[in-house]
Amino acid sequence: MNGLALFWRRYRRNRGAVAGAATLALVVVAALVGPLLYPVDPFDMVGRPSQPPFGRFPLGTDVAGRDVLAGILNGARISLVIGILASLAATLLGVLVGAIAGYYGGRIDDMLMRVTEFFLTIPSFVLAVVVVAIFQPTVMTVTCAIAIVSWPSVARLARGEFIAQRDREYVKGCRAIGMPDWEIILLQIMPNALPPVIVVSSLMVATAILTESGLSFLGLGDPNLVSWGYMIGVARTVLRTAWWMAAIPGAMILVTVLAINLVGEGLNDALNPKLRRR
Repeated sequence: MNGLALFWRRYRRNRGAVAGAATLALVVVAALVGPLLYPVDPFDMVGRPSQPPFGRFPLGTDVAGRDVLAGILNGARISLVIGILASLAATLLGVLVGAIAGYYGGRIDDMLMRVTEFFLTIPSFVLAVVVVAIFQPTVMTVTCAIAIVSWPSVARLARGEFIAQRDREYVKGCRAIGMPDWEIILLQIMPNALPPVIVVSSLMVATAILTESGLSFLGLGDPNLVSWGYMIGVARTVLRTAWWMAAIPGAMILVTVLAINLVGEGLNDALNPKLRRR
C-alpha cells in the first residue's frame, strides 16, 4: 500500500497526467456504458442523410442516415479494444525477445536483434496494410497486424534494460546459489526492467489507435464494426458540405490519443523519478 501511495503522490504532481487520466476514464466509461444507455445500432438508417448536430439526433447523421452518436459510442469500444490488445501483444512479444537477447547475449542476441532490425527497416504502417490486405480484415487481423509492427521498439528497450541488469551483484548472487535462468529472468530482473517498458506500452496504445484509424479510413477495418477511422473514411466525400461527420470522430481520436500520451508522461514521472530530476 505504501508503494501505491508513493506512486500516486508522484503521479498527481503532474496536473496534465491527472487531466489525461480523467479524460481517458470518461472515454472508457462512454465505451462501456454508452451503447447501453443509447441503444441505437450504428448501422441502422434512422433518419435523413447529412442532418446537422443538435437536432433530432444529438450529433447528426452521416451520408447514409446513420446516427453519428451511436457510431461514436460503439467506435470508442472498438478503437480502445484494438489499441489495448495490440499494445499488450506487442509488449509481451517484445519483452520476450528483448529479455532473451539481453540476458544471454552472444549469438542469440545477434540473431534476435537482426530479426528486430529487419522489422524496423520496414515502414510500420505499410507493413500493417500489407498484413491486413493479405488476410481477411477482422478485429483479430488488425490487432495482430498492429502488434507485428509495434513489438521491435519494445524488444530493443527490454534488451537494453536486461543488459544493464544482468551483471549486477544480485544477479550474480542468484547464479551462485544455482537459481535457474528462467527464474532469474522472470522473478529477479523483470521487475527492475519493467517500469520503462510499462511507459512505452501505455504510449503504444495511442499509436495503435492511430494505426487502426488509418487502416479503417482506407477500408481495411472490420466491415461489420464501426470505428472512428471508419466514420472519417465514410465522411471524406462530404468534407466541404458536412464537415462535422469527420470532425467529431477526428476530435475523439485527438482527445483520446492526447489523454493517453499525458497518462504515459505521468507514468514516466512516477516510475522514473530520477530521470525527471535530470
